[in-house]
Amino acid sequence: MSFPRTSGILLHPTSLPGRFGIGDLGTSAYRFVDFLEESQQTLWQLLPLGPTGHGHSPYMAYSAMAGNPLLINLEALQGSGLLDEADLALTSSFAVEAVDYDAVYPYKLALLHKAAGRFKEIAEPETRTAFEQFRVDYASWLEDYSLFMALKEANHGAPWTQWEKALVQRDPEALDQARVNLAAEIFFHEYVQFEFHRQWSALKLYANERGIQIVGDMPIYVAHDSADVWAQPENFMLHPETLEPSLMAGVPPDYFSATGQLWGNPTYNWEIVEANGFSWWLQRLRALLDQVDMIRIDHFRAFAAYWAVPAGEETAIHGEWREAPGDAFFETVEQQLGQLPFIAEDLGLIDEKVEHLRDRFDLPGMKILQFAFGGDHKNPYLPFNVNHNFLIYTGTHDNDTTVGWFHQASDYEKHRLAAYVGAFNPDTVHWAMIRLAMGSVANQSVIPLQDLLGLGSEARMNTPGVATGNWAWRYSETMLTPTISEQLKQLTELYGRARDQVEQ
Repeated sequence: MSFPRTSGILLHPTSLPGRFGIGDLGTSAYRFVDFLEESQQTLWQLLPLGPTGHGHSPYMAYSAMAGNPLLINLEALQGSGLLDEADLALTSSFAVEAVDYDAVYPYKLALLHKAAGRFKEIAEPETRTAFEQFRVDYASWLEDYSLFMALKEANHGAPWTQWEKALVQRDPEALDQARVNLAAEIFFHEYVQFEFHRQWSALKLYANERGIQIVGDMPIYVAHDSADVWAQPENFMLHPETLEPSLMAGVPPDYFSATGQLWGNPTYNWEIVEANGFSWWLQRLRALLDQVDMIRIDHFRAFAAYWAVPAGEETAIHGEWREAPGDAFFETVEQQLGQLPFIAEDLGLIDEKVEHLRDRFDLPGMKILQFAFGGDHKNPYLPFNVNHNFLIYTGTHDNDTTVGWFHQASDYEKHRLAAYVGAFNPDTVHWAMIRLAMGSVANQSVIPLQDLLGLGSEARMNTPGVATGNWAWRYSETMLTPTISEQLKQLTELYGRARDQVEQ
């Protein structure tokens, strides 16, 4: 479906300021929404909100449907009487400009355990009723997720394939016994998801009431070590005995990598998934639509064809393309859920089949301005080659910041950009690129907050292929100045993207 002409900011909540070492759903999140409203923005784009696993990547979560406990705001728990002021006092040692996950995770987890214990003891009847209703409403994924996390902790964090055989194979008697033995731990994870849901729902409502829509992110693949794969292994390409991935996801060798990218996620057993009416996917979409207003489909091309790499390979070189039932999938989704607000991440190796699938269902694609100034006038990322049904970005979470990109760009790219823009000050290259995005005919323009602030490579969110140092960047409260807000507002209004300019 096409969207109206609007603009917004890309910022993951972990990057918000605050005193607990990581951005959360507290006061700073509401102030960021206020900034969006004041600067006439309509979109707040996020990365996936799931509970992060390996490397703290939002794209490798323990669940495709649960929320990240680290985003829960502790001050709200104190306000509910579940924590004391003394519990929140030991925060001065946390880094301000980046998330130190090794320090933040145990600190927040200990306080969430304390809050869960207090909740069990002192929660008001109305709140207890809401909790019980939450358990009923979200039982389709909550029961498996809470049991999975409790078992993972009981097994000292080991992947589920290394647990006791009866639990790996989900023997009903073994699962029932685990539910008895781990009842307290299961309750903790249910409570944490309830609290995340309450806080996120309140923030989303605050944003929606101010004309701000939430753009969520849906990784096409899920982590092998996740509740999703453990609970429904038949949906994935797994070895029948070891239950390790038999086919792994990735992308083939290209200009950027001679060996391709091997992600390690299991690919889907599309034959089984389709035979079951895509039921797991429908469940996943319903859960995500409870959190967001629009859904960016990461690696959309895999709905047309996906790169499958056999188990045992150390690179993605020896994979093969396999067809996926994208047409049947999106037809089923429209029949069951109606026409959904999808955005297709169609970057990388795109062929006619991918474009046909995207265009058949009228899904907006993506364009990245940092890719626009290599090549010639036929470069598909140049603004005059972009049509209206796209989201145009200066860069995404996987790119360097615009300032960082410019400093490392080739002389050819710098000269092309200067010729394209005309009057050009390299010191404000980020505003030149923002102006190009805003002024394009693309229906939606989204700017990473780092680019709005004119930050360099030190503020990069993720470097693909690099295992450490990612997902940590944070901004400080003083960076979002009235001057930046006013300059963004003026450009938004100039190019017809302001909320009060949107045709209803």
